[in-house]
Amino acid sequence: MHLASHLWKMSAIGVVSSCSCLRPGVRLLKPGMQQMGSFGLHTAARCAAKDYYEVLVLGGGAGGITMSARMKRKVGAGNVAVVEPSKTHYYQPLWTLVGGGAKRLATSARPTGSVMPKGVEWIKSRVTALDPDKNCVWLENDIKISYKYLIIALGISLHYEKIKGLPEGFDHPKIGSNYSVHTVEKTWKALQDFKEGNAIFTFPNTPVKCAGAPQKIMYLSEAYWRKTGKRSKANIMFNTSLGVIFGVKKYADALLEIIKERNIAVNYKRNLVEVRADKQEAVFENLDKPGVTEVHQYEMLHVTPPMGPPDVLINSPVSDQIGWVDVDKETLQHKKYPNVFGIGDCTNLPTSKTAAAVAAQSGVLDKTISLVMKNQLPTKKYDGYTSCPLVTGYNKVILAEFDYDAQPLETFPIDQSKERVTMYHMKADMMPFLYWNMLLKGYWGGPAPVRKLMHLGLK
Repeated sequence: MHLASHLWKMSAIGVVSSCSCLRPGVRLLKPGMQQMGSFGLHTAARCAAKDYYEVLVLGGGAGGITMSARMKRKVGAGNVAVVEPSKTHYYQPLWTLVGGGAKRLATSARPTGSVMPKGVEWIKSRVTALDPDKNCVWLENDIKISYKYLIIALGISLHYEKIKGLPEGFDHPKIGSNYSVHTVEKTWKALQDFKEGNAIFTFPNTPVKCAGAPQKIMYLSEAYWRKTGKRSKANIMFNTSLGVIFGVKKYADALLEIIKERNIAVNYKRNLVEVRADKQEAVFENLDKPGVTEVHQYEMLHVTPPMGPPDVLINSPVSDQIGWVDVDKETLQHKKYPNVFGIGDCTNLPTSKTAAAVAAQSGVLDKTISLVMKNQLPTKKYDGYTSCPLVTGYNKVILAEFDYDAQPLETFPIDQSKERVTMYHMKADMMPFLYWNMLLKGYWGGPAPVRKLMHLGLK
């Protein structure tokens, strides 16, 4: 199958992934998944073994797997089920390094069966409708599953097709995207094949997961061309729909210094609307001047696709007007349905969509559900903690951590706005270990306890 037709199919169903940055894995929901053998002792079935579960989890990405592990310990494995059609689970934060040639794609993937908590039912299907008034959901083939408690962890959908000329443009060289398993290695190829001209990196006019990723690959590319003697031939441009380089001033100031030092051009309020891959042209709209577009030739183009809520959540009773799951920003409990909860990228929590956010949310949601199960009011409050390790080179990271108010909420008693080798190794080596061995097993609720220890209880 051609890449374009494969990506088009994925676009049509919405490429769903669960959070990312410091974060967790992401999965691409693909049609026609093969049934795979069960791993460990969990149940893997194309159709559910039962039609009722005490806890039903929608989505087998970072949020869904960590919450199913936590719920298993509360109500027993046989009373928990996860609905997830994808046979592969990805740790997507690694894709920045895959696109930059520093890691292999295979190291970011594991069979979904291997990360599913033992004994938890894995329903290999796709949710087609939610009916919270009747405490049930509908799956493919008109299968109905009822629940006592529902956790929605459906991630965010990628929409390459909203850019004219994509996804079919990926069949051409010199264009890649670190946001899809099918295009991330094309980024590395374009980076290596670069000869001379414009290298353009984009940021769309929609919410995205891991808002730092679109510029991380730019810094890696710049470092690679310096290392290979091509830097003087590259005109590096960051064309972003936003009006700022980063949403937290402390880190934005540090990034602007790096951008100035490395002679990178930033064009604000520029949104990619068309790719003419056969001519190597990218067309941007000027968001400050409606109707005005500009065309740039490129020798390399990295696309960050528009994103949005999964189709099944649009116009759903559990969602807000846009399609995000409508939850209380402190407890993660649904605003209307007290036995429904949301976590991660699919929610309308006003924080950056990352895996670090999922980790912090999981600890809060665990306590929220425990109290709701005892008919008590939730007390633990999520402060919006999220994190983005801003990769600025092959051995440098600025570790951005912040809260709902876009105020730094740093773990270590050092200035984290400075580039550090230690933080790079944490991003490249420690965080994947933490993800697979702690977060997905329901034992990592974010760095708050470490932060208290590091700051001697002062924060």
